[in-house]
Amino acid sequence: MTDRRDGHVILGINVLVLGYLPAAWQSPELTARSFVDPGYWRRIGAAAERGTLDALFLADVPALGDPAYDANPAHLEPTVNWGFVAGATENVGLVSTASTTFNDPVELAERLLSLDHASGGRAAWNIVTTRGTVPARNFGLPDVPVRDDRYERASEFVDVVRALWESAATGEDVHHRGDHFSVDTRLRIPPSQQGHPVLFQAGGSAKGRALAGRVAEGVFAAELTKDKAIEHYRLVKGLAQDAGRSPDDVKILPGLLLSLGSTEEEARRRSDELHDRGPASYSIGWLSQAIGYDASKLELDEPFPEEVLAAPADLQTFAGSVGFRESIVAQIRRTSPTVREYLKQTRYTGSGHAGFVGTPEQLADHIEDWFHSGAIDGFNLQPDVLVDGLDVIVDELVPILRRRGLYRHEYETHTLRDHLRAASSTPVAAL
Repeated sequence: MTDRRDGHVILGINVLVLGYLPAAWQSPELTARSFVDPGYWRRIGAAAERGTLDALFLADVPALGDPAYDANPAHLEPTVNWGFVAGATENVGLVSTASTTFNDPVELAERLLSLDHASGGRAAWNIVTTRGTVPARNFGLPDVPVRDDRYERASEFVDVVRALWESAATGEDVHHRGDHFSVDTRLRIPPSQQGHPVLFQAGGSAKGRALAGRVAEGVFAAELTKDKAIEHYRLVKGLAQDAGRSPDDVKILPGLLLSLGSTEEEARRRSDELHDRGPASYSIGWLSQAIGYDASKLELDEPFPEEVLAAPADLQTFAGSVGFRESIVAQIRRTSPTVREYLKQTRYTGSGHAGFVGTPEQLADHIEDWFHSGAIDGFNLQPDVLVDGLDVIVDELVPILRRRGLYRHEYETHTLRDHLRAASSTPVAAL
């Protein structure tokens, strides 16, 4: 562990609607319609505020998911959903994922700035380019564009949105001519309490990281090992410096999949039981789409073949997340597990996010270690079942972090941008 850092960690919750495991819907605290129940969302918002959490993240999935590996195949549109939650909360940040491939920059700039006003300066945009043929076909395309083309459009898209938000302050029209967009207009909405929404980025490719270094204020990263997390942390902070920014301008927040219990044995039993109640094909299906290889063809009790770990022949047409794949391959090379052992390591998800099973005290140890090692600025926590997992985070984890001087006792800021700025600075050793 490196020297202790000043300040506190950032805590977000990746609201995977009901939870990250497909059996989450079977919780006795949920019904078949919980995900569209206003009372459910009020409960999530109230719990987050009780814990003085920084932000709630909600994915925009412009297609029905595949329940073979998607724990939450149906989602509400994030900005509409968070508009409701904004009215039931006062301080927690509200992050909406929205695709640069399937949106229009003028419309999205106006929609997000409107949410920022409605929430009193608590809105953020998580920038993604979207992958997969199913969303593409919903928009009349046979498939998504190749990766570099998606990121070239994304870069221009973000520039247009930022210019439009600036036009809200200056009152001057934006005149933009680019490869993807032609714009002559300005927003008729004034700047919000925080000026404009915060920008997050979630891509792990080289172009995605370059975009993060140039414009993002937060990165939703995928990390399985601390060593790789430190490497990515330094890389993105360095890219921010290369773009003329301070490394403190961009906060790194990996996802962390959680199963918590009063003892480690209880937590493992909970995780195992939830997995056993889900589809048998869930783990293999998720792993297959994450690495770009049909994992059902692999022998469960044999190591991963080298040809599976080798980089895809054509990264441009690889349908999965590059960040997830890099994280997965690094973990496999580090521990040399069998396929079954790897699935157990990642708590049966095959995900590029790390899995954690244990007590709130052990989770606090994990957060403290990664934080002071210069691997993170915080985490986006992802409970197995959101409705009760969030309560454990708020009522048991947060008090431990507070006692250790790692987290605030009350909200000291109101806007999401100020929440991020009030958190810790980047350790010198990470630069």
